[in-house]
Amino acid sequence: MSSLPSTLLQASQALQKGEVGPEELTARSLERINARDGEVKAFLEVFDDLDEQIARAKAKLAAPNPSPLAGIPLAIKDNLLWEGKRVSAASRILEGYIAPYTATAVARLIDAGAIIVGRTNMDEFAMGSSTEHSAYQQTRNPHDTSRVPGGSSGGSAAAVADGMVLGALGSDTGGSIRQPAALCGVVGFKPTYGAVSRYGLIAMGSSLDVVGPLAPTVEDAAVIFSAIVGRDPNDATSLTETQLAPKRDPGPVRVGVVREVVEHQGLHRDVRERFDAALQAFTDAGCDIVEVEIPLLREALAMYYIIMPAEASTNLARFDGVRYGPRKEGEGVFGDITATRGLFGAEVKRRILLGTYVLSSGYYDAYYRTARRARGALRQSFAQAFAQVDVIATPTTTASAFRLGEKTADPLAMYLEDIFTVPANIAGIPALSLPMGRDTQGLPLGMQLMAPFGADWPLLATAQFIEGVLQGVS
Repeated sequence: MSSLPSTLLQASQALQKGEVGPEELTARSLERINARDGEVKAFLEVFDDLDEQIARAKAKLAAPNPSPLAGIPLAIKDNLLWEGKRVSAASRILEGYIAPYTATAVARLIDAGAIIVGRTNMDEFAMGSSTEHSAYQQTRNPHDTSRVPGGSSGGSAAAVADGMVLGALGSDTGGSIRQPAALCGVVGFKPTYGAVSRYGLIAMGSSLDVVGPLAPTVEDAAVIFSAIVGRDPNDATSLTETQLAPKRDPGPVRVGVVREVVEHQGLHRDVRERFDAALQAFTDAGCDIVEVEIPLLREALAMYYIIMPAEASTNLARFDGVRYGPRKEGEGVFGDITATRGLFGAEVKRRILLGTYVLSSGYYDAYYRTARRARGALRQSFAQAFAQVDVIATPTTTASAFRLGEKTADPLAMYLEDIFTVPANIAGIPALSLPMGRDTQGLPLGMQLMAPFGADWPLLATAQFIEGVLQGVS
């Protein structure tokens, strides 16, 4: 049997012309999963209701003006709820938990007629940058299975990169869509905070979490985004589409570059050379390259590792064995809760402790409140920079995918994986990673583009233009 088409839009066009059926595409997806996932380990579960989903997709395709997602095999990260199906956030503390309702983003994919093949592996409660912190398995990079796929949406990125599905949903709190997209060589899009409903997403950092797509191309990511974007009455932070800037055609733009990022001492030589070559290609294609300054950008990672653990420790307080998942016995009620919360992995415990500390009496003002004030200043700095440029370009990561186990014993080294991606989450602005070629080892590298708050559609148009430019760079 042949493999899946190389892009989601190619598959959609074939479906709508009747050249292929959703059952055939699903069979190709399952064949690839059966052939490769024993090694890559992208999926925690392949769903058993695919025949029902195929029938629904056929009905959608037969209706007038079907969605381009009708009949397309996709996957969802294991922190997005689907009523009646297991969801665990890759944690033992939710082992066997059945979702009582469906996440809005997932419901909108289902309504479009997409075929959701299964749920993908992730770092436990989305806390990690390598998908090595899952309680169930370690996902591997399909380009080199001795290396990580990135995280925390590593399963989704690996599944798309290996051709198991034509797109997937992930979540991004500090780079968890963009960083694995870069390391796996696919497109990953973090929308503006609130552009996509968080209803039904298992929360980590409530002021930072965003649901978004991973896909083979920018156009494919835009198709998925168009299905899930929009106001949701179940999420008070969600935006209406009128609060987002309108669509525009792809074309040359003003590209901002932050000198301290380009000159970052931790930037690998291969990344620097590819990034410089890309900027030259942008100039040749008619873009204006403008150097911009963003005060406090260097401090964004510190802000993140105060705000995120504080919010995570609060969100994870609900997992006590009383309402969700398994319950372990201890001495008395407090002992039961203590024993149950012992099911958390080491990284989750580390962040709960850090978050509880910065919220504690005597430290709240010194750490959390200060980080919140600094966050406001960083947002203003981004707004001032975007008065000069349309997008800001950076590398997505400092280097290509590292080896499994290389950084698990050094949490600070792992946290530095997020250094270029966390500022967009702190500011709430849209950001996208797209392939920027490969390093001297043949491993994928990614370029990140950031845009003003609400400029999701202009960012996607710019990224589509730049994607074409980068394909011409050797």
